[in-house]
Amino acid sequence: MKKCLDNPVLKVISCVLTREHVSGYLIGGYVRDCILDRNLRDRDLDIVVIGNGIDMAYKVADELGIKKGVTIYKRFGTAMIRHEGYDIEFVGARKESYRKDSRKPTVENGSLEDDLNRRDFTINTLAISLNRETYGELIDPFNGLQDIHDQLIRTPLDPDQTFSDDPLRMMRAIRFATQLNFTIENKTLQSIKKNRERLTIVSIERIVTELNKIILSPKPSIGFILLESTGLLSIFFPELDNLKGVEVKEKKQHKDNLIHTISVLDNISQKTDNLWLRWATLLHDIAKPQTKRYSPDQGWTFHGHEFRGAKMVPRIFERLKLPMNEKMKYVRKLVLLHLRPIALVQEEVTDSAVRRLLFDAGDDIDDLMMLCEADITSKNEKRVKSHLRNFKLVRQKLKEIEEKDAIRNFQPPISGDEIIKTLNLKPSRTIGIIKNAIKEAILEGEIGNNYEEAHEFMMKKAAELGLKKSGK
Repeated sequence: MKKCLDNPVLKVISCVLTREHVSGYLIGGYVRDCILDRNLRDRDLDIVVIGNGIDMAYKVADELGIKKGVTIYKRFGTAMIRHEGYDIEFVGARKESYRKDSRKPTVENGSLEDDLNRRDFTINTLAISLNRETYGELIDPFNGLQDIHDQLIRTPLDPDQTFSDDPLRMMRAIRFATQLNFTIENKTLQSIKKNRERLTIVSIERIVTELNKIILSPKPSIGFILLESTGLLSIFFPELDNLKGVEVKEKKQHKDNLIHTISVLDNISQKTDNLWLRWATLLHDIAKPQTKRYSPDQGWTFHGHEFRGAKMVPRIFERLKLPMNEKMKYVRKLVLLHLRPIALVQEEVTDSAVRRLLFDAGDDIDDLMMLCEADITSKNEKRVKSHLRNFKLVRQKLKEIEEKDAIRNFQPPISGDEIIKTLNLKPSRTIGIIKNAIKEAILEGEIGNNYEEAHEFMMKKAAELGLKKSGK
């Protein structure tokens, strides 16, 4: 804690508060993370003053030599300063009241106690005095320090009221439990289940902000198990919720695809912080419920779930207000291709199959291989080792073929314009036929990925089609 309070920015704020005879407190996540000795990556400083927070922001900005760096949010009565990597937010202490049909509170000035009363969880109600006479003194009206010690998520007031006032707090409870590996206190957990329908009044953007933080946690499965068990998952992400459950026929059963999916997500989270690779992992089996079939000979199958899943990705992204750009295309590609490397380990790895995989995956091949390796969730250690050995072979083949044929970012050695000029053609379907034939010949290993062999092949193909070289 002492290390956190030695922060020079806090010392400047303390000087200004003391000089202006205004009481001010450091609150929220920074205090919690100081106590937990967590890496303070966000570097957010939340300052509550007994008085006008915006006026105090201007005074501190002057003291720090910031001329044009105060951002005012009039609607919330807050002001933000950015200084040396810190986001410093000032707000006057306030109390809030809510109507049953709205998540927007009526706000009025209040005391520090009023301000702490309105906060979501006891671990976020801790305040540290910043005034010189009491600098570093901890205010803990709701036993938040003990809850941090006990690793417990609990609301300071009645949880039904807390979650009814702002239903997003239900998502935040699960997000904190996931990030911190804390337990949600039973009364609070039961209240989330009871009030889950209130989440429908929250914008999907706010929900997905919390969801992304769960996905980026060290062990995301903690959050997804809580989302499913409380009923929140079915409200905003029914496609994922539909993966749960096991069906049995003729004493044959398939695995629970939700448990499998979040196990794969945990696996890949040990290797990467790439949010969109984690999203691809979350969605890689999303179409299994629609493609599930049973036959006495084969048992349970999910044929074509990668194709169906890839088609679902844009609809899911659009509904969840996720970016409909290259990020979505990346996720869709990995969902579509996630079985391809697995197919390679189940048969002899041919150069042609590896070339095609490199061609289709391009620069995302390494991420695809990471997903496939994470997809091994068998409890059979011998089978896991066998799959990993085979994937190692595929990786070696990928490296060899890439070094030899440069297929990863394949650009045809012969362009459409050159085909037109060489064969004196007008733009037509024939040009596409020749270009595709060249591509297929390279991928099949019939010719090398170079101009000379591609040109020779083009002329042979033109002869087969009855075309002649231009005389020009």
